[in-house]
Amino acid sequence: MEQIILGDTGRLTTRLGFGCSSLMGASSRRASLAILESAYDAGIRHFDVAPAYGYGEAESCLGDFLQRHRDQVTIATKYGIPPAKNSFLMSVGRRIAGPIAKSFPGLKQRLTSTANTVSHNPERATFTSAQAKASLERSLTALRTDRIDLWLLHEASAADLQDHALLNLLEEEVEKNTIGTFGIGSAASKIPALLSERPAYCHTLQYEWSVLDPIIEAKPLFPQMQFRIHHRALTTNFRSLHRALTHNKALCQRWSASTNVDLNNSRDLARLMLKASLVMNAASVILFSSKDPRHIHSNVQIARDQSLDNAARQFYELVQLEHDQLLTNGEGAN
Repeated sequence: MEQIILGDTGRLTTRLGFGCSSLMGASSRRASLAILESAYDAGIRHFDVAPAYGYGEAESCLGDFLQRHRDQVTIATKYGIPPAKNSFLMSVGRRIAGPIAKSFPGLKQRLTSTANTVSHNPERATFTSAQAKASLERSLTALRTDRIDLWLLHEASAADLQDHALLNLLEEEVEKNTIGTFGIGSAASKIPALLSERPAYCHTLQYEWSVLDPIIEAKPLFPQMQFRIHHRALTTNFRSLHRALTHNKALCQRWSASTNVDLNNSRDLARLMLKASLVMNAASVILFSSKDPRHIHSNVQIARDQSLDNAARQFYELVQLEHDQLLTNGEGAN
């Protein structure tokens, strides 16, 4: 798979990265470790985690994986959203409820909604240096490593970053090689203000991006500091776009002819959306998450398949130029 330097760390990693938000939770540690090994075997070398993932257990699970592969992979974790206080009980509950949901699909949505409500953590970081330092030490312990390649401020906004001591801490930890580099992992809507008001924090920017989104340009004064990582190329964006194309058959046929890809076929549409994220963000890492080894290997094959590059680029241009056409009959792709 194509490789890229991870920001200003000097470390090589893969263009396709694995998001660890699906680890643990309803899955056992053994099953979660098997998924990580599947991603590694497929060729993925960047792994993204956070203290809140997997009801607070994902970091320690990734730490087990790192004991076999630490020098071969890059890792990112975050500070800003702590795990829920009742995370262990929720994890156990999810594992018990999982088989029930499979037997009774109608219950799945209600169980998921209840779990999300119970596990919601209203506490939020104040983004101070002391709080950040404590979070970093916890993550190093959970991951069982002496360095984190990329440390992100999780869901921070420009208004949150008032403590200059936090920036000093980040720079000091880079000097000590405790972290390779730092940045912001937040919503795309917050990125322009962060670039304008807090550029010193923006060594790396991680935010959602799909074919439905414009490309946020780097600020001219700091291009070397604004490495990008993107996620959510599919998920709800795929479902809404597929629904819109299904309702607007004329547009779907025309776009299919232009790209030489059957966009009415959900599998082909998903492949092209993922490929577009890679092609249109050529200097970025693209994250995805899955519990299915077949899905993981399929995504890696898409990343390697250069024959899709031109079609993906054409598809992105069509979506951006004719986005309004997707609103026909009230079916949007928002």
